[in-house]
Order: sequence, then C-alpha cells, then structure tokens
Amino acid sequence: MNNFSDFKLSPVLKSNLSRAGFVKPTPVQSEAIPPALEGRDVIATAQTGTGKTLAFVVPILESLSSDKARLDAAIQASVYGAVRALILTPTRELAMQIHETFAKLQGSTGLQAVVVCGGMNETRQLRAIRGGASIVVATPGRLVDFLDRKLVKLSGVKTLVLDEADRMLDMGFLPTIKRILSEMSEARQTLFFSATMESSVKSLITTHLKNPVRVA
Repeated sequence: MNNFSDFKLSPVLKSNLSRAGFVKPTPVQSEAIPPALEGRDVIATAQTGTGKTLAFVVPILESLSSDKARLDAAIQASVYGAVRALILTPTRELAMQIHETFAKLQGSTGLQAVVVCGGMNETRQLRAIRGGASIVVATPGRLVDFLDRKLVKLSGVKTLVLDEADRMLDMGFLPTIKRILSEMSEARQTLFFSATMESSVKSLITTHLKNPVRVA
C-alpha cells in the first residue's frame, strides 16, 4: 500500500487521516493494517519511531465504527463500564501519546478513547468510560485496580493491543497482564507489538494469540 487512501477504510477515517497529515504508511503500517482490518491476530516486531501506533489505531477505529451501527444500544448501555477495545502500554507517557493519536482520528466516528493510568484523576477516567468511551488506553496497574474493585468490565473487548510488550514484561507486569487477559473473551482479536522476542514474550504469544500474521 503506497497511500492510506489505498486501504479499505471508511470515507470518514480516510478524511481524518488526510486532515491529520497521514498520507503514506510506514512499512509496519503497510504490513500490519491489512490483516488487522480482516480481524486477524498480528505480531509486529517494531522499534519505537516506526509508526506502530497508527498500525493499531486505524484498524480499531475502522472496526468499532463499523461495528457500532450493529450494536444493540440498549444492551451496550446496560453493561457497566463496557470496553470494546483495550490498549495496554507500559507507561503513562506512552498511553498519553497513543491517546493523542486516537484524538486526531476519531472525529465523526462516534467513538471516544480514554487514558486509564495511575497518577491521574480516577474519577474522570471512570466517568469517561461510563459516558461511553469504548476505547481504553491503559497501564496494567491502574486497570487491574479498577478490575479488582469491579469498576470496569472487559468481557466485551473486541480488540486487545499489547504495545511495547517486552518492556511491560521487563517491568514485571506479566502476572498483571495475565490477570487482565483472564477477564476477556478468547474470541477477541489480539495485536501484539514488541521490539524484541524474548522467551517470556514468545510464551505469551503461544498462549494468547491465534494463528497470527507476523510482521517485522
């Protein structure tokens, strides 16, 4: 794919990409976005600065904006703290950067993203989720705290992104990640981004991804 206009995306998302100045995809975007749009699990080995954030933001917005019209609004509204897409990332700084990308591209899709991290006002975070923010960008610690207190539900997650997976494991988040994964349906799509493929990372992939497409 030479341009974002070549992808099978809604006119709204194509317009948002163009308005935000995204014209030509990077290599990781060209290879990861098409299978992600098909609903496939994806493993991408990509360093910071290669454009991997857009490689999962675009498929999530496309999938949920299309799916949104088919959801039964009454059922969705009855699910306390329902989340449709979850992005796990190791630090608050990365979470804020990812959220900024969603903010640039979510216009007119009817979708909203919220950051769920420690060191920030949790009341505002919960209010956003309850108000309909179906995309959560979270650090593992704060999210598990919300789960333990039964403040959010992850059973409706359609797409999970593990961003900078090797860093999260290096920081000792493996038990926390497993706890979060146990709250989700195995029918979800998983997009996995990591700079390296250490043995602990490979174990996570083997256990939780289904016939993934590999991108390097």
